[in-house]
Amino acid sequence: MAGKRISTPKTPRRKTSFDSALLFVVFLLLGIGLVMVASAGVAYGNLRFEDGAFFFKRQLIGVAVGFVAMYVMQNIPYHFWKKIAIPMFFGAIGLLVLVLIPGVGISAYGAARWIQLGSVVPFQPSEIMKLALAVYLAAWFSGKASMQKMDFQEGVVPFLFLLGIISFLIMKQPDTGTFIILCVMALSMFVVAGGKFSHIGIMIGSGLVGLSILIMLAPYRMKRFLVFLDPEHDPTGAGYQIRQAFIALGSGGLFGVGLGHSRQKFLYLPEPMTDSIFAVTGEELGLVGCVIIVLLFLFFAYRGFRIARNAPDEFGRLLASGIVSWIVFQAFINISAISGLMPLTGVPLPFISYGGTSLVAILGAIGILLNISKRPTME
Repeated sequence: MAGKRISTPKTPRRKTSFDSALLFVVFLLLGIGLVMVASAGVAYGNLRFEDGAFFFKRQLIGVAVGFVAMYVMQNIPYHFWKKIAIPMFFGAIGLLVLVLIPGVGISAYGAARWIQLGSVVPFQPSEIMKLALAVYLAAWFSGKASMQKMDFQEGVVPFLFLLGIISFLIMKQPDTGTFIILCVMALSMFVVAGGKFSHIGIMIGSGLVGLSILIMLAPYRMKRFLVFLDPEHDPTGAGYQIRQAFIALGSGGLFGVGLGHSRQKFLYLPEPMTDSIFAVTGEELGLVGCVIIVLLFLFFAYRGFRIARNAPDEFGRLLASGIVSWIVFQAFINISAISGLMPLTGVPLPFISYGGTSLVAILGAIGILLNISKRPTME
C-alpha cells in the first residue's frame, strides 16, 4: 500500500505542579488582611496623613511586590538558595549592623529596627534575617553526616554561638518578639535535623533562663510580664494595650459588631493595623471570624509540614520546615499575646498585619515553599 503513515503513540509530556491548596489558603489570609487593614487603619490614617485609605494603599503595594517576589522565587529551583546560603546570611548580618548606625538606622517608639538607604523605602532587616537564617541552617544541617552522632561541643556549641551573634544584634534594637521567633525557628530546624533530645533539652532550658534574664534586665519587659500575670496591673501604662484589646475582643461577641464598625480602632487601641489587628478583627467579625483565621493558619501548617515531609531531599525538608515554623509560630505569638495567653511582644500577624517588609519576606518564602512542593505530573 502506498505510503501509509504509521502513527506512534505520543510520550506523555511531564509538567510540574505545586501545592495549590497552600497557595489558596495564603490568598484567603491575604484577602482578610487587606480588608482588615482597610478597616483598622482608617482613624490613624486620617489623623496622621489626612487619608483614611493610606495604610490600605500602602498594603496593596506591599502585596503587589510580595506577589512578584513569590512568583520569582517559585520559579527558582530551591537548591539555588543552598549555593548562596553563606553570602545571604552574612549579608543579613551586615544589614542588622547597619540598623545600629546613626543616620542609617531609623528609630521609632524607642526601637531602631528600620534602615533608610537614600530614597529607598525604609525596611526591616530582621524580616530578611528570618529567611536568611532558615536557608543557612538548612544548608548547614543538611551537610552534616548525622546530628545524632555529634557530641555537645561539635553539634551544639557552634549552633548556640551562631544564635548568640544574631540574638545580640536583634536585642540591641531591641526586638524581643523577633528574637523569640528566630530562636524557636532555629530550634525547630535542629529537631527536624535529628538533634539529640539531651541537646534539645539543654537548649530549651538555657533559652528559658536567658529569656528570664532579659525580662528582669529591662523594666518595660518586666512590666509587660507583670501585666500578663495580672491584666489589671498598670492599666494606664504597660497594661493599657492589652486592656483595650480585651475590650475589643469582648465587644465582638460571637459574630462581631460588623465590618468597619469597630470603636476601639478610633485611637483607643494602640497599633490597630499592625500588632493589634487581631483584636480589631475580633471586634468586627466576632469569635467566628477569629476561629476562621486560626483554622486557616492550622491548615497552612498542615500543608506546609506536608511539603516538608515529602520534600525530595534533606535540604528541601529542612528549609520547608524552617519557613513553616517561622510563619506559624509568629502567628501563634501574635494571636496569643493579643488574647492574653502570653506577654505582649509586638510582632505582626503574618499575611494580615500592615507592614511591607514582613509581607514581602513572607511571600518570598512562600515562593520557595511552593518550589519545594513541585511534583512531576503527566499531561
